[in-house]
Amino acid sequence: MGSLTRANAARSAVKGAGSAKPNTTKGQNVGDVSLGERLKYGFDKSMAGGPVALVGWLSLVTLVVILFAATILAISRMGPDGGFNFFEAAWQSLMRTMDAGTMGGDSGWPFRFLTLFVTLMGILVFSALISIISAGLDAKIEEARKGRSRVLETDHTIILNWSASIFDIISELVIANESRKNPRIVIMASKDKVEMEDEIADKVEDLKNTQIICRSGDPTDLFDLSIVNPQACRSVIVVSPEGVDDPDSQVIKTVLALTNDPKRREERYLIAAELRDAKNAEVARIVGGDEVQLVLADDLISRIVVQSSRQAGLSAVYSELLDFDGCEIYTTELAELVGITYGDAVMGYEDSALIGLRYADGKVKMNPAMDTVIPEGARAIIIAEDDASIKLTPLSEDAVDAAAIRQPKAVRRKAERTLIIGWNRRGPLIAYELSKYVRPGSLLTVAGDTPGFADEIANMPMGSTNMKVEAKTIDTSHSASIEALDPVSYDSIMVLGYSDTMEAQSADTRTLITLLHLRKLSERLGTHISVVSEMIDIRNRELAEVTRADDFVVSNKLVSLMLAQASENEYLSSIFDDLLDEDGSEIYMRPVGNYVDLAGPVSFYTIAEAARQRGETAIGYRRKRDSEDGDDRNMGGVVVNPNKSEVLEYLPEDRVIVLAED
Repeated sequence: MGSLTRANAARSAVKGAGSAKPNTTKGQNVGDVSLGERLKYGFDKSMAGGPVALVGWLSLVTLVVILFAATILAISRMGPDGGFNFFEAAWQSLMRTMDAGTMGGDSGWPFRFLTLFVTLMGILVFSALISIISAGLDAKIEEARKGRSRVLETDHTIILNWSASIFDIISELVIANESRKNPRIVIMASKDKVEMEDEIADKVEDLKNTQIICRSGDPTDLFDLSIVNPQACRSVIVVSPEGVDDPDSQVIKTVLALTNDPKRREERYLIAAELRDAKNAEVARIVGGDEVQLVLADDLISRIVVQSSRQAGLSAVYSELLDFDGCEIYTTELAELVGITYGDAVMGYEDSALIGLRYADGKVKMNPAMDTVIPEGARAIIIAEDDASIKLTPLSEDAVDAAAIRQPKAVRRKAERTLIIGWNRRGPLIAYELSKYVRPGSLLTVAGDTPGFADEIANMPMGSTNMKVEAKTIDTSHSASIEALDPVSYDSIMVLGYSDTMEAQSADTRTLITLLHLRKLSERLGTHISVVSEMIDIRNRELAEVTRADDFVVSNKLVSLMLAQASENEYLSSIFDDLLDEDGSEIYMRPVGNYVDLAGPVSFYTIAEAARQRGETAIGYRRKRDSEDGDDRNMGGVVVNPNKSEVLEYLPEDRVIVLAED
């Protein structure tokens, strides 16, 4: 009985619970909100509409005041001449809201008080309206200053990211654009638009007919990238950004955003991208495919420094090939070359220089074997002043002086001693490249004082076992320390800037001090010391001229030239990959007297034929007297792609510039 009672009680409890009122918290949030709260919430939402919403509310307030005043005036018949009807009263009220002086002639205190109220409300509304318009204009001006509006240009060149190289890139593109109509360069970087424009105005002297358009944004963001209108561009240059922990990742992400944008164009892009670390090249090529040309900045500079250290003046040759002022490298299809040998084709140009072939499968061969038959579909790689000057010229019978040609002599190479003073991230690459060129038994001494310097030298990989490496930790700005290295005992010296641990100007200043110490030592001993120096900023080169170093490799300038050229020539990267690779043909500067008799003047046709007989392609010369007589372009007497018919006299110290395998 007790258990039954308990069961009934339980059922009653359950029934009671089921009939109880539910939790009304939710209902209170929705249904029990006051009208005032609803109106306030609606007003707050309308404010999200910005200035347009504010103007709407002010217009509504003005309308309510005018209707209120017009109704009272129409009913009470206040005012002059027996009052106004409703429409006339509304007009009078509108005039008083817009002009406080309108009420000056009002009479009758009730009428005056009403029109005073209307006038005060008008002053309040129009003051607020002026404030809103002013704030809106300020916002629009600030938006324009930030550079967030979409670019509507077509056939323009885009530069993404910001670095010190950008000014040289712009200068080169300005030269390339002189023959174009209304050329445009669009720059986007995570930098203030006004700051970018001011720096460009300060550091780029003459833009000629090129207009610069700057935009602020993140080049890795698809929305920001759409601002520069890449779908209609001519080419894209992606520079390695400064002030970023991992600049290569930023470059790769930017290329990825360009090539994989869902709204991208069907036509392929022409992208030139700068990478610092060659280890990231494979990923970049996967991301960019055949649309991207990679400029491996550190690799490029390191190879040119190594080659220039072994052949003074070589950096001027590379600068001439890379800049737009003078001769450039072109790739062109020439049907008239199909079926003839490369050796015959080399002698077929008077004002141009054929230097290699690009085959239909994309492979590039600089200075191929002279008996190579040029196949159909191959493109000729030619140095010329412009593409209009590329034309075959019949070779006259007396163009070559066969009697002046000398037979080649075997040259025995010996082990080399090389000294590097200073250190940066390109040092290991330079040492690696150098080890692949030198003979067994060679020595490389590296002197520097950066943190962890000795351990880094000890663990550097080498390209061969031909070269021993030793490290000496010294203060490279101290004269006695440099003299203790016995620089005269080395075949060549390279001076590197401390660009990883110092700002560009400080690093170049340290380099200049080292060069001055070497010059002083050379003058005191009365002997020549072969020195090649790396400079970071092109503006410091003129200062460095007083040190009388044999050659200067300007890092930022070379990278800028390469990027600018690659944005115009889609094959340039592969051409320089072959030129700077020790497995193929490289550029050499050799005594002219090894090729022709110096007893009398000879034409460059004769020099070119002498080189051709050795399996080499002659592309220019370096005459000492040209550098002494004045050199406006600071080329050190280097002339690339001379007119082959020109007859000149040469001295024993003059050099011929050739493409050769060794």
